Amino acid sequence: MISLFRLASTIFLSAFLLFQVQPMMGRYILPWFGGTPAVWSTCLLFFQFALLAGYLYAHLLGSLRSPRMQAGIHIALLAASFVFLPVTPTQPASDANPTWRILLLLGATVGAPYFLLSATAPLLQRWFTFSQPGRTPWRLYALSNFGSFLALMSYPFAVEPFVLLRTQTWIWSGLYAVFAVLCIAQAISSPGSNREAASVKPAAPAGITILFWLGLSATGSTLLLATTNLITQDIAVSPFLWIAPLSIYLLTFVLAFESDRWYPRLAFAIAAGILAPASCAIINAGVGVPILAQLGVHLATLFATCMLCQGELRQSKPEPEHLTTFYLTIAAGGALGGVFVALIAPHIYTEFSEYPVGLSAACLLGLTGWARTGAFKQWTGRNFAIRIPLMALLFGGITAIVAAALGETHQGLLVKRNFYGILRVTETADENGSRRELTHGRIKHGSQYLDEPLRDRATSYYGPHSGVGLAINALPEGPRRIAVVGLGTGTIAAWGRPGDSIRFYEINPIVPEIATTWFSYLTSSKARTEVVLGDARVQLARELAEGHSQDYDLIAVDAFSSDAIPVHLLTAESADLYRKRLAPGGLLLFHISNRTLNLEPIARALARHLDWSAAQVLAKDDRKTGEDASNWVLLTDNLKLLREATQPADTVGWLYPDRAPILWTDDFSSLWHVLKF
Repeated sequence: MISLFRLASTIFLSAFLLFQVQPMMGRYILPWFGGTPAVWSTCLLFFQFALLAGYLYAHLLGSLRSPRMQAGIHIALLAASFVFLPVTPTQPASDANPTWRILLLLGATVGAPYFLLSATAPLLQRWFTFSQPGRTPWRLYALSNFGSFLALMSYPFAVEPFVLLRTQTWIWSGLYAVFAVLCIAQAISSPGSNREAASVKPAAPAGITILFWLGLSATGSTLLLATTNLITQDIAVSPFLWIAPLSIYLLTFVLAFESDRWYPRLAFAIAAGILAPASCAIINAGVGVPILAQLGVHLATLFATCMLCQGELRQSKPEPEHLTTFYLTIAAGGALGGVFVALIAPHIYTEFSEYPVGLSAACLLGLTGWARTGAFKQWTGRNFAIRIPLMALLFGGITAIVAAALGETHQGLLVKRNFYGILRVTETADENGSRRELTHGRIKHGSQYLDEPLRDRATSYYGPHSGVGLAINALPEGPRRIAVVGLGTGTIAAWGRPGDSIRFYEINPIVPEIATTWFSYLTSSKARTEVVLGDARVQLARELAEGHSQDYDLIAVDAFSSDAIPVHLLTAESADLYRKRLAPGGLLLFHISNRTLNLEPIARALARHLDWSAAQVLAKDDRKTGEDASNWVLLTDNLKLLREATQPADTVGWLYPDRAPILWTDDFSSLWHVLKF
């Protein structure tokens, strides 16, 4: 006889560990692959395929005739998985495609435990169904999703801010050992004791029904990843922001499968039909919309459309005897959605068009769900309870797909998309004449005037009033050795003089091509310029190991991913690396301009960690020089040089002097304390 408490505890703990490990692993490997949103999308792709593999294993194992064989196989695999503990990853080599390196790394580190955790809920529910005929397993599925939801919600608030990363892996591994013991006890006591009790087997679900399940689950997964890409490209790549969409996604499973009362079809059909076009309009509106409004609309749309998908899944669920087929189809759809967003979309779209495509699919599949239950037969002139939701879904589906089509008819000289995001070259004009701009996402990454004599002028965030411009000009006479983390248009090269050397570190292979084809700062610089491809921190450390130390007079960290600086470039360990590469008395600069994050406490903490002096230069927009407002923080142990660099500045000071310094490390960083809202 199954112990219901032990059964529920095992399912809950497995689901909790299943989703606690996702942000933990993502947080661990993020610095190794450039800190981009695509790292998390690739992680999700791995976890979706591991989930699919676990569900397939549960389906096949549960189909074996011998309960004893089922238990024996599962116990053996659980015991073998202890070899993978603790789940602490090791940094891989950096000479292969990032996507495949991430997938292989996760597979080698956490693949086996995650596979077995994934199989737990469907397998134990199947055993429960055969052991307790007539009892519904769907609330156990809701319990499983609640455990996952709780794991995600607890990570940014109770785990990430307080527990070191390596400690997290050890705690997780210990809890996994507890889970394995519980699951072994469950396997010994429960498989299929009344397997032959039901004399009449329910018919297997029809092929068209399975395709409907597949479409709904693939659409939900697409919306999850596409929404995550949208909100992380403009804020920061951090588990704090990854978790919001994933938590909402899981919450919709909890609500939909806990009870029918949480899915009022009419309300969610109307909400999805209204919010889908609203989200598309928000994207087109761009940075003019406040970030809180953007987040609110996108997350509300994710909730409404995923509730629509999960609610229709619940409406069309099979008899409990076919639950593993149902779960397997849902997992397969999730994997298909992940493949579409992470692997296919970057090659077929130049914009994030997978997002409106997913919105359109959700509305049209919701419309299909209503049609499957005979809604169109009830369409009458006065039956508004049918007409309004159907019209809303049709409106949402059509407008979203039109938005996707219009988004691909982009304006500009060049649009390129790859693993690291979307880069766009456009041509505009101001009172000084025509100029070209490079944007990553929605954020400018440099501009250049096209006509002489302004062609060689340093503009945007790098002009004569900027912190980096003042710092370079303050360096002593003679050959200057400068390192820049982040290439953009290569504008800093405009400050080069004969004899200078300027080395740019750039992770995105498309950027150097754009900087040398559409802009001329690199090719026309008086200094010797060089571009090193790869993550800056990894490359700086590699060069240090080869004997390159104290070889720069100035290091400028300007590695944006849209409006976000990768966290791993702002940790104490990265600051120690910069110090080793700087000559005595050199300058370390951080560009901390940001709409959503207050990075001043981080910069001041790094200065304290290095025992250096620091000052912030605040530059304003200046149409005459083509400069944009910028915040640069200068750190050095050379107080005389710092004073010389900041003396000509219009504004020097801290905007938030009362905020206590916050030191980030590779084992600890949290956005919670640096958000501006």
